[in-house]
Amino acid sequence: MNGREDDERGAKQDPQRGPQGQAERDGPDGQDGPDGQDGPDGQGAFELELRDWMARDAASVRPAAVPYPAIVRQGRAERRRRLAVAGAALIALTVVPATAIAFSGSGAGGGPAERVSVGGGGPAASTAPPSPEPPGGPAAPATPGQLADGITMKEAAAGLEQCLGPEAPGNGVSGSPPAKLGEAAQYRILLAHRSTGNDNSPGDGQYIVAVRDAPVPTRIICSVKDGQASGSNISMGGDSDPENGPVVPDMNAGKLYLQRLSGEGPWKLPFRWGSIGTVDAGVTRVTVSYGGATVEAAVDRGWFAATGVLEQAVTKTPRIRGYDAQGKQLYDSDQDKHHDKAIP
Repeated sequence: MNGREDDERGAKQDPQRGPQGQAERDGPDGQDGPDGQDGPDGQGAFELELRDWMARDAASVRPAAVPYPAIVRQGRAERRRRLAVAGAALIALTVVPATAIAFSGSGAGGGPAERVSVGGGGPAASTAPPSPEPPGGPAAPATPGQLADGITMKEAAAGLEQCLGPEAPGNGVSGSPPAKLGEAAQYRILLAHRSTGNDNSPGDGQYIVAVRDAPVPTRIICSVKDGQASGSNISMGGDSDPENGPVVPDMNAGKLYLQRLSGEGPWKLPFRWGSIGTVDAGVTRVTVSYGGATVEAAVDRGWFAATGVLEQAVTKTPRIRGYDAQGKQLYDSDQDKHHDKAIP
């Protein structure tokens, strides 16, 4: 009796401890009741709200997209700048050796190139280096103008080779064997231009003039027609006449400027002519006047060579004048008693 009464009395004193009271205190599945103290999995309301705030702020602090186009443009610009710097360095490396070579010619053993020219109907005067001579052949003239009428260095060398051959006509010099003329490599081309035939030597062709200094000073005027040597005029040994002036016109080179003798009828015009001779070291300029026109000769290592085109009939031979570096006239063929002044 007493135990049962105690239980009933306890139930009346704390009615919430029964099944109904417990249901009123705790919500379903253990969630917060009306007070909201505990959430699912034991999380509080404040923590849930904090997580919600963090989720919303995450979108606002998301980093901006990477500016790929700007990065690409900047990379390309940097690449172009580096290529430009590298190109400038390569150019500098190329220019420096060329400059060194250019200055090397002015040192000991080699001075500046001599200015020489040929005018009067030939190619324009130039200080450009002449075309290289063939291996083992004669040396090239000092100026391109000494090769007139489109004659190349190769053609001039081939013509000289034929005229130096043992079977070439006219190679007997005072009874000496042709071998005394030597090899083409000992010579240099002084002048080359077209030739006009006449009654004594019909057919047009080319004149090739070449000279050598050693072992015996030699000058050869080679006539080439139809690709074959047709004759040569050869002069050997130096002219040591004490009466010679600073310029000595070649007295045996009349065939270069004479188409025919005065009694052989009229000349065929226009006529390509040439004039050659030797000069002293003090002569730096030579002019040649022929048929009313004056041309500038090339001064080529102790020789002068001039060529032009005659447009009118003449009765006088070319007039030759020589000058020094200051422009003073040193020679005039009209005052030279050894020089023929009239066409024979």
